[in-house]
Amino acid sequence: MTIAASGATFQFSVADALTKHAALRPEVIAVEDAAKGLSYRELNTRVNRLAHALLAHGVKRGDRVAILSENCIPYIELELAAAKLGVIVPCLNWRLSAGELSHCIGLTSPAMIFVSDRFAAALQRAAHSVARVVHIEREYEGLLAASLDEEPTGHVDPEEGLVILYTSGTTGLPKGAVISQRAMMARAMCFAVQYGIGPDDSYVAWSPFFHMAATDFSLATLIIGGKVIVQDGLDVDRLCATIQRERIGWLVAMPGMIDGLIDGLRRNGTRPRGVKLVGAMADLVPLQQIAELTRLLNAPYLNSFGATETGLAPASAALLAPGVLPTSLAKQESGFCRVRLVDADDRDVPVGTPGEAALRGPTLFSGYWNAPDVNAHDFRGGWFHMGDLFVRHDDGTLDFVDRAKYLIKSGGENIYPAEIERVLLAHEAVADAAVVRQRDERWGEVPVAFVAFKPGVDADTAALAASCREQLAGYKVPKSFRVVEVAAFPRSSTGKIQRHEIERMWLGPPS
Repeated sequence: MTIAASGATFQFSVADALTKHAALRPEVIAVEDAAKGLSYRELNTRVNRLAHALLAHGVKRGDRVAILSENCIPYIELELAAAKLGVIVPCLNWRLSAGELSHCIGLTSPAMIFVSDRFAAALQRAAHSVARVVHIEREYEGLLAASLDEEPTGHVDPEEGLVILYTSGTTGLPKGAVISQRAMMARAMCFAVQYGIGPDDSYVAWSPFFHMAATDFSLATLIIGGKVIVQDGLDVDRLCATIQRERIGWLVAMPGMIDGLIDGLRRNGTRPRGVKLVGAMADLVPLQQIAELTRLLNAPYLNSFGATETGLAPASAALLAPGVLPTSLAKQESGFCRVRLVDADDRDVPVGTPGEAALRGPTLFSGYWNAPDVNAHDFRGGWFHMGDLFVRHDDGTLDFVDRAKYLIKSGGENIYPAEIERVLLAHEAVADAAVVRQRDERWGEVPVAFVAFKPGVDADTAALAASCREQLAGYKVPKSFRVVEVAAFPRSSTGKIQRHEIERMWLGPPS
């Protein structure tokens, strides 16, 4: 048998997808914001012009061109231009302190930085030595107008990096996760096949583009041929209007904003045109919120578990029925990866025993930028170790237990805070909750619960304690309950409550 073609024949990049849609569906709207919409032909032309502008400024394959901006169409255009050139875009997090931002810039050494007026002062405060800074509002359109609109020449390997997304972590400085074009293409295909997302569906990019929920699924939508609706942050009333006007594939809803979205849907009397699925990270959301949000949207809730490093692939195949209070948050493994649960010695654990998730699959990132020791550890044995603990059941479903690195060790027992939080979040009076560890002279560490009650509900912590005693082992029952406001919880860019920040803010340094 003669093999007719080499592996290179089968390569297809993010840039190839855009060029193809521009040829086959030129007049279809690709992206829009509050002011304008761009067809696939118009978007591709602008992306080509930007690519030539980068080349004219000396940017070459493998270079990094960073961006520090709110959500805007130029953000997407820069990522697509990078895809055509084999350039990598570090997506800088504007929520970081000056020192953290300086670290992220220094880590990736970008040749250029695009910055919006809103964050120009923040960039100036972050010490950096980037030779060329492009101010989006003042310079961007001029760069495009002075450039060629023809397709750039040259081959781009899909294994080359496309974006760098910075992971928040719980300790230390941010790490830069490199997402290749191959991984982004695989994430788009998983997105389409797993959830039935197609070219007639829109995606609302309201969460920050420095986060995977916006960048991953905006690019995935464009790869599929759909429409990306760019929104500058969370504007609930505008989001409700979009829900009523557009057919939406996946509506991102994150912990911390769901109550506001529910209120907005009720206040606006929103009648969804069609939402295929909503939400993410069900373990972090009160069950009553899941039931009410899905009822209002007539859409199932995505019972997902993924990460910046993996995309949504690991355990994101399960949907929770609309309008129903979930009785289980067990997850189904995606068909686009392999998942092992392993112990500290990388041995597979038995069914019913917590183990760290180790992953292989095409959606996987390429590693952390300039972090060889971390990569060697996290990719040991040829599997990416996520640092998240799961339990596998007899039917193959997976239950999230907790982060492997955040344990409460009480009297020789390991306590995973998520076990306790699940009980608290299921209580009808609770709006949100988090459990952290506190030093204890007798037990070493004990769990402490921080709870936000729903408006108009009595803050009855005794009832919560009784509920915990009914459903948890005695050593897992929080030793104290502290009442806080929902808005007071410190959160990451994904909406996750940050336990280490709670410890620092409200418990002080360990004694």
